[in-house]
Amino acid sequence: MKKYTYTEKKDTRSGFGAGLAELGRTNPNVVALCADLIGSLKMEKFIEENPERFFQIGIAEANMMGIAAGLTIGGKIPFTGTFANFSTGRVYDQIRQSIAYSGKNVKICASHAGLTLGEDGATHQILEDIGLMKMLPGMTVINTCDYNQTKAATIAIAAYDGPVYLRFGRPVVPVFMPEGTFEIGKAIQLTEGTDVTIVATGHLVWEALQAAEALEDQGYSAEVINIHTIKPLDDAAILKSVKKTGCVVTAEEHNILGGLGESVARLLTTQLPTPQEFIGTNDTFGESGTPAQLMEKYGLNDKAIVAAVLKVLKRKG
Repeated sequence: MKKYTYTEKKDTRSGFGAGLAELGRTNPNVVALCADLIGSLKMEKFIEENPERFFQIGIAEANMMGIAAGLTIGGKIPFTGTFANFSTGRVYDQIRQSIAYSGKNVKICASHAGLTLGEDGATHQILEDIGLMKMLPGMTVINTCDYNQTKAATIAIAAYDGPVYLRFGRPVVPVFMPEGTFEIGKAIQLTEGTDVTIVATGHLVWEALQAAEALEDQGYSAEVINIHTIKPLDDAAILKSVKKTGCVVTAEEHNILGGLGESVARLLTTQLPTPQEFIGTNDTFGESGTPAQLMEKYGLNDKAIVAAVLKVLKRKG
């Protein structure tokens, strides 16, 4: 099995900041808006180099979405920035009515997603955002796994015409994907396997790779697929893998209700009924704690993925 290593850890939000800064140098139509969280979204370099293309909206997220929608009418490509909770739950009506309904070319960029926001607790951790956004007609939903992929995705969505939700996080995580490895809607197969397919997104991709190594030590062959684009889902890549392995585990830092796992289940139910186990939070809010403590408590790590694989293998028979 192919092994993945890393030499450094970086936060995915810094990948967004680096990608946005590069867009500032190469695409004059890109503008940025922020809801009083410049440092948290790593927007400093873009602002330093393009002060006339930055709009500080303040703690007025709904207004930010309306302004962003309006900017598209003049041909601008607005990137909004705030925490994932405030990028979706707080402003869902504005996104639905002003952006999604009319297909506005707004890039909704959301940091501090999931449990790994950590000590700020349940009021700031959102575990429903993927579900909220993927239900909006025409909305593309992206959840990247490391610094390099987040940078590449940030650059790629500027060239895509239509509303996009780009989700990333706060903690430092291994940087293991090659630079520039991203295409909207195209899954990335990281390992080849014959016994089980592990479909993972975001921070859980690295955990899936660690689980695959542990499973290999137990004599099991796991195929790991990095699903960075949850909508549109790469149906072909998932079906191809599952036809070979005969069972699947989905892994995400999100509620199992409405997330990646449900999208995969819908696909398999209609085209290839297959035993499936879900790694994600189970109809619950988060709580305050370190990212590592929370991932352990809520079963969002390599150990939980291994246990889910062993369970689905028994169902597979």
